Amino acid sequence: MPEIRKIQAQDLKKCAKELKIGDKILLSGYVYTARDAAHKRIAALLDEGKEPPFPIDGAVIYYAGPTPAPPGKPIGSCGPTTSGRMDPYAPRLLDLGLAAMIGKGERAKPVQDAIVRNDAVYLCAVGGAGALAARCIKEMEVIAFEDLGCESVKRLRIEDFPLVVCNDAQGGDLFSQGRAAFVQEDRNV
Repeated sequence: MPEIRKIQAQDLKKCAKELKIGDKILLSGYVYTARDAAHKRIAALLDEGKEPPFPIDGAVIYYAGPTPAPPGKPIGSCGPTTSGRMDPYAPRLLDLGLAAMIGKGERAKPVQDAIVRNDAVYLCAVGGAGALAARCIKEMEVIAFEDLGCESVKRLRIEDFPLVVCNDAQGGDLFSQGRAAFVQEDRNV
């Protein structure tokens, strides 16, 4: 059985080149949530020559819009959002040093190219398991665009958040390679 690696979010930029599609990791440290509306505002800030709400270089963005926290918890359900909706923004953020993105679903070719160009990584979380994912979130703080509600930018402290590498710095794509392997197996049956 493949080893599950424990990785600190702040170390992803350094170790992204070592990760390969299919690798399972437990991520700990600080990540930032941002979805469609937040990405649009971040792009507008960058277009205006202003600073984004968090340092992009070395950061990890989790495509999620968490629900409000129930009493005694830092956050409500916090499952991944479909990543393709952020594809128009991802290459620019990767070129600014973004280390990783967390979401679900395939990425467009320009995003995959930017991942390779910048030695970054795309990680997938299990969709439909937001309540379970929330168990790995120990702290939550809204840091920007509070008016966006669940889509505001939040800083999360996570512990042992389970993820799978779906696009790696060598150009590996778990989605296309997985489909190809499945089709090959089907032909051999």
